[in-house]
Amino acid sequence: MLYRTYLDLLSKAAVRVGLSRCNWETSRVGRGFLWVTPHVRAQSRKTMAKSKFEYVRNFEADDTCLQNCWVVVRLDGRNFHKFADQHGFRKPNDERALRLMTKCALTVMEELNDIVVAYGQSDEYSFVFKKQSNWFKRRASKFMSHVVSQFSSSFVFYWEAYFKDQALLFPPGFDGRVVLYPSNQNLRDYLSWRQADCHINNLYNTTFWALVQQGGLSNIEAEEKLKGTIAGDKNEILFLEFDINYNNEPEIYRKGTVLIWHKVEETIDKRVRTPDAPEGKNVVVKRTRNKVLPLHVDIIGDVFWEEHSEILAEDS
Repeated sequence: MLYRTYLDLLSKAAVRVGLSRCNWETSRVGRGFLWVTPHVRAQSRKTMAKSKFEYVRNFEADDTCLQNCWVVVRLDGRNFHKFADQHGFRKPNDERALRLMTKCALTVMEELNDIVVAYGQSDEYSFVFKKQSNWFKRRASKFMSHVVSQFSSSFVFYWEAYFKDQALLFPPGFDGRVVLYPSNQNLRDYLSWRQADCHINNLYNTTFWALVQQGGLSNIEAEEKLKGTIAGDKNEILFLEFDINYNNEPEIYRKGTVLIWHKVEETIDKRVRTPDAPEGKNVVVKRTRNKVLPLHVDIIGDVFWEEHSEILAEDS
């Protein structure tokens, strides 16, 4: 009774100082209470109130991506030659680094499920958003910033799982860009370009480091020997001088990594209550879900696209 009287006195005092029609809410901490006006409560549900400073939003550029186009976000490691050297990456390929990059890309796809396919090699990854995506109103800055930030944070987060004996000495950096491709053929040609780049660079690096590590040449001497050579010349050097058949090199090095969505059936144990077992019992439940599947296959030819025609489907 005394507590209610005390509240009534406080309410009258509040009216006198301009807090009429206030509501009170008992605090969950201690026995205090919090005054909340109906106006403030309604205001909290709305967006920030307008002010005279809001005009600065007019300086923001309109970066809406064109409709009915594939949105591709490609990220690249920034100054990764230095990063690789200082963290002791193996030459010509460090499978730990490639697996880590793929783990980061997989995380991006699971977080941003409008991505229909991704392709990565070396220190780069390309993410393809479906044509009809309206994610963040198709703003290019949102596509790019979310992909790059998710990838970068994942790289740091999962580093220790792949480089158990090498501490992360400093944070990595990645830059990104957004490119639109209006047709399926344009998109296929883009991904073919990136895989061709993977083959060209890996063949050169495999030959270069064989000359240095096994042939005893200096970096400058190896570079000079490879100047002006074509793919056949490099294959010949590898086979005749080092008994290396380039076609037998791991596909992850020669073809890069493609990430696609794949339906899988899972069996899980679930505890349910039934009339005959009100305390609950374990039952086996089967379910189908989409998971990201990494592949090391050719994406320049038609076979991949015929086997995974859902990627380019308009309603993908």
